[in-house]
Amino acid sequence: MVATLASMRDRLDMDELTSVLDGPRAQDAFVVRSVLAPPWGIRVADEAPLTIVAVVRGAAWIRYDDGETAVAHEGDVAILRGDDAYEVADAPDTPAVVLIHPDNRCTTFDGIELKDTMTLGVRTWGTGDHPDATVMLTGAYQLAGDIDRRLLAALPRRIHLAADRVESSIVDLLGREIDRDRPGQQAVLDRLLDLLLISSLRTWFDDAADAAPRWYRAHRDPIVGPALRLIQHRPAEPWTVATLAATVGSSRAVFARRFHELVGQPPMQYLTEWRLSLAADALREPGVGLAAVASRVGYATPFALSNAFKRVRGISPDQFRRRTA
Repeated sequence: MVATLASMRDRLDMDELTSVLDGPRAQDAFVVRSVLAPPWGIRVADEAPLTIVAVVRGAAWIRYDDGETAVAHEGDVAILRGDDAYEVADAPDTPAVVLIHPDNRCTTFDGIELKDTMTLGVRTWGTGDHPDATVMLTGAYQLAGDIDRRLLAALPRRIHLAADRVESSIVDLLGREIDRDRPGQQAVLDRLLDLLLISSLRTWFDDAADAAPRWYRAHRDPIVGPALRLIQHRPAEPWTVATLAATVGSSRAVFARRFHELVGQPPMQYLTEWRLSLAADALREPGVGLAAVASRVGYATPFALSNAFKRVRGISPDQFRRRTA
């Protein structure tokens, strides 16, 4: 996807929660309905950094190689972070007989391709319907940006939302849309997948209390919250601790201490890291010049951005762009 100044502007006009959750915006995401009659077991080794699974019917056991096991029942949603392989099965002791590869190929453990034999229709896959079949909706994200990493760093390996904490209307709509095959359908599925992910993560952040990311909890503070939104909405402003404190109606000393306590770093360090994360994501995409990036994220010249980038990240923007091309 070619980046434009308009797309950069969209990213900048957000608070951090919105921007971090906007980071994993689906683009041609892998979205599929699985219909699996028991017994069934699948080993997932697709290396997707983030996967969301909604159990529409039945139950699914999730097993990691280190012994961690959990079960998702009908109506539940599971969010799986990281590229560790795991198994999903109808029961805790059902062995996996199907292997999902990094390119989303599906084979037996002997390497026999199963695409044709297990395809059941438009974006539907499995062994066929059955009164006891488990039905799941799965979406896998491929993430690469700095904003993406801010989100991934805030998440545990596995999140489980019980059915009463899930926006079931989104799951229902996603399920209906998967069956359709119309022009632009992939874009519709991408957005619905994003909506389910954002809704689920926001619920988990609220439920997690002290386990939620510090930047999420800080947004609720009457002093630090508005300051965070100022930084995130307007990173190009020449902010100082004094101007931020004055804008949110606090003394400089009280503001600086409170910000550090709640966010975990001083205001100017947070501002610099936020600017450079936005700049890094813009540098990953072709078509945006360094001067435009510098202007949008708060540096007067490309030289100033380059100096800050090299000081914090150890390489220049040009080197970073070549490495991530």
